Parts: sequence; C-alpha cells; structure tokens
Amino acid sequence: MTVVTQSAEVAATGAREYLTFRLDQEEYGIDILKVQEIRGYEPPTRIAHAPEFIKGVVNLRGTIVPIVDMRLKFNCSKADYNSFTVVIILNLRNRVVGIVVDSVSDVMELSPDNMRSAPDIESAIDSSCILGLGSVGERMLILLDIEKLMSSVDMGLVAVED
Repeated sequence: MTVVTQSAEVAATGAREYLTFRLDQEEYGIDILKVQEIRGYEPPTRIAHAPEFIKGVVNLRGTIVPIVDMRLKFNCSKADYNSFTVVIILNLRNRVVGIVVDSVSDVMELSPDNMRSAPDIESAIDSSCILGLGSVGERMLILLDIEKLMSSVDMGLVAVED
C-alpha cells in the first residue's frame, strides 16, 4: 500500500528517480527506468576496429552486450578498474548495453524544483544529451539522457527510430 501511495505522490509532483554514479570527480544521474541491473566489472571480449570507448562485449545470460567505458567516452583520465568499478546494464529501445562507471552511489528522487537547465558550454558530452543539473543539498548531479547518448551516431549501438 505504501508503494502505491509513493508512486502516486511521484506522479503528482512530477518527481523522477535517477540512479547516480561517479566518473572521476563528477556525479551523474540516469533514469532508473532504463537500468536493467548493476554488475561487477569483468573484462569484456575486445572487438576489432571498435572505437576505443567500446571496450568489447560480454555474454549476459545468452545476450551479447556491448560495453562502453564512460570515462573514455567523456574524455576523462584513463580508468583504473578496481573493486568499486561497476557495469550498469541498460535496456534502451529493446537493446541491451553496458556502461562502465567508477562507482554507483544511490537512487535519488528529484522533483522539477531540484532541477535546472544545464549551462550551454562546450564539453565532451553532446549538450542535447544533458537533461539538466539536479541538486540535493550539497550534491550536484549531471542528469543524462542516456538513451539519446547511447544512440548518437558515433556510438553505433542503438538504431535511431523515426
């Protein structure tokens, strides 16, 4: 009963839940509804001639899943893979894709009052893939449109449907 009430409150306020993760010193948020699961990092099988940020593929219960290193995609320093490194498995337009991040923080609920539009600045991330900035207390999150980011032409992972 409490879950139904919370869902009704979320719908009424326009709040959304975001899975938060870290890359270097930055904290990002992606729509929790796009997340299928979170797994520990295991080295993928490399694919010849793939872009550097596509680390390879893994076999996830019979599904071949491309693995994207977000540090390399966002031009961060090289990643050190350790016990905190995780792969977030995403389900995007019925395509499964994994992203490697430094660590997963938590799930945060953000209402429209806690969200601001992102400043229009040059960055490694296409500005159309940034939904905005979310703030809770002292924390500032860069909210990503992960589906749009993963379907960009340079990724070649998810076919864009018209």
